[in-house]
Amino acid sequence: MTELPPAPFRNPRARHGFRARTCSIAGVGSYVPSRVLTNAELEKIVDTTDEWITTRTGIRERRMAAENEATSDMAAKAAIQAMQSAGVTADAIDLIIVATITPDMLFPSVACLVQHKIGARKAAAFDLEAACSGFIYALEVGQQFIMSHTYDTVLVIGAEKLSSIIDWTDRNTCVLFGDGAGAAILQNRPHSHGLLTACMGSDGSKADLLCMPGGGSRIPASPDSVSSRLHYLRMDGRETYKNAVVAMYTAAQEALRRCELTVDRIDCIIPHQANRRIIEAVAERLATPMDKVYVNVDRYGNTSAASVAIALDEAVRSGRIRRGDLLLLLVFGAGLTWGAAVIEW
Repeated sequence: MTELPPAPFRNPRARHGFRARTCSIAGVGSYVPSRVLTNAELEKIVDTTDEWITTRTGIRERRMAAENEATSDMAAKAAIQAMQSAGVTADAIDLIIVATITPDMLFPSVACLVQHKIGARKAAAFDLEAACSGFIYALEVGQQFIMSHTYDTVLVIGAEKLSSIIDWTDRNTCVLFGDGAGAAILQNRPHSHGLLTACMGSDGSKADLLCMPGGGSRIPASPDSVSSRLHYLRMDGRETYKNAVVAMYTAAQEALRRCELTVDRIDCIIPHQANRRIIEAVAERLATPMDKVYVNVDRYGNTSAASVAIALDEAVRSGRIRRGDLLLLLVFGAGLTWGAAVIEW
């Protein structure tokens, strides 16, 4: 096993006698559609105002995929960017994991469609569904294949076309969401600690707070389910807000504890971009200044599983994140699901 350099933190995965490889993010990429939907445009669709949306969510605009643009199309474009960033070819990819709640179709998986689109002929492929928490869940799953020496190169993608499941008559939800995709290439990088830990959690007793009731085995598609608008996203905003703040803060504290780190040692915090008020509340609980927190919710809204992935790519490309920095990623989504990850870049 390659010896890692001494670190001023604890690597929970580097236990004595544990001969797994480390796993690092070798490259990132993202894609957002060109179509911008502003708050001013939403004022013409539902009974809302730019001031109401901005004050309560921090969102000013979001991106909308074209009618003929599916989740797999956006995922493939983000994947190609990540491959270029990491300097890997499609033939080098061993596994593709796509986190999404808006697949092109119920089956086959988006990952299989992406495999074909990017020409990764040797790669196994599957989807993972953990709603807005999906990217961290997918990172953790992908990392296991690297650490166990099963695969050398794993492509992880968070991608959503949320505009396809939004009820555009519901002013409480249609203002919140956008479309896009983000991707990361995972590999072992010698002499790097990489992904240090990931804390994940769930609470299925609160599944009804954020869900899409129709389209599954409980309520299959029918004229009645369509007329009852059961194939659109539904959310209890107040309860979702309260649970999100507590869950992300708790997960962050546990992840930091595992690495024997305090939040002041973290160089950049990238939270799920659902609502600026949630982000500010979590930062306040962590007692960390907002200038340490990366925020792009104002430009993209909530892109679910793509949210943290897009923000990570932007932060890297803008120079906000540099080699050796310590990152804290935080997520929360339907399920309920949540998670936090600490990464040495």
